[in-house]
Amino acid sequence: MSNQSLLKVNHLRTTFATEEGAVTAVDDVSFTVNKGETIGVVGESGCGKSVTSESIMRLLNEKTTKYEGEVLFEGENLLQLSKAEMREIRGNKISMVFQDPMTSLNPVQTIGDQIAEAIVIHQKVNKREAYKKAEEMLRLTGIPAPEKRIHEYPHELSGGMRQRVFIAMALACRPKVLIADEPTTALDVTIQAQILDLIDHLKSELEMGVMMITHDLGVVAEVCQRVVVMYLGQVIEEGEVGTLFSRPLHPYTRGLLKSIPQLDGDRTEKLHVIKGVVPPLTAVPTGCRFAPRCEFADEQCTGQAPDLTEIDTAQKVRCWKADEFLKKEGHKHHATTV
Repeated sequence: MSNQSLLKVNHLRTTFATEEGAVTAVDDVSFTVNKGETIGVVGESGCGKSVTSESIMRLLNEKTTKYEGEVLFEGENLLQLSKAEMREIRGNKISMVFQDPMTSLNPVQTIGDQIAEAIVIHQKVNKREAYKKAEEMLRLTGIPAPEKRIHEYPHELSGGMRQRVFIAMALACRPKVLIADEPTTALDVTIQAQILDLIDHLKSELEMGVMMITHDLGVVAEVCQRVVVMYLGQVIEEGEVGTLFSRPLHPYTRGLLKSIPQLDGDRTEKLHVIKGVVPPLTAVPTGCRFAPRCEFADEQCTGQAPDLTEIDTAQKVRCWKADEFLKKEGHKHHATTV
């Protein structure tokens, strides 16, 4: 795996103007996506995963959204580009796959027309050439009889096929970075595994960097090399997958890992549940954002916000208790099977 960075997010802050005042949905988020690497971004609903990806692509309403920080792609800060320059990058150099292909595909256009459209716009080729490339992409994503499928409409395909079409569309211009936002949520387990294998295979074939947004740690264990854990708009832990799974240092990450059903566990034991819910962005707690839900929280945690601290080259964590956890349980394995 190369350490050549393709996408570098530095201190990204995304603030929305709302009727209740300004709300910061992404707060000082930094991470890197390297060539040939899949980085997982995990957390519960409402933790800022999707807003982070939409900020990178600048898909949010810019009249009511303020971006700060940097999103560097090939040395350029995407947050400072004009709308026309951004359109040139979107779908061409950086592509995105969403969780529900049915709402993302146009029901009145054939599959071929939808894939060819992006190729014509970005690659300046004629329609015949674009159709040929579209067929090639469908074949690459493992769709049988692509020459026939290309003339069909989205409703004629199954959910798994539609997701493959959407991936073919996202990859039609051979992007350098693919952002996959919960790409397997609506699919059954067998198709889910096929789609993840497909993204992994295409990553190697096209030498892409992949940012995989998910709430499923099983998916992370299977396809990611590094993982960023988000909570209430902030990165609270980041590390190499093996390190993070064997030595989770943030109580939130530990809770997420404990709540995974174990194949060899006690079937009569109830699954671990993290108490409480993610508070709304209009009521962000002072101090550590996870403190109201954390069993280890003390006065320092509720009074003062911790910084994201590098433990070693393989791990960073935002927690006052990290040193204690390291001393106590640094060498114990919390989650061996996923």
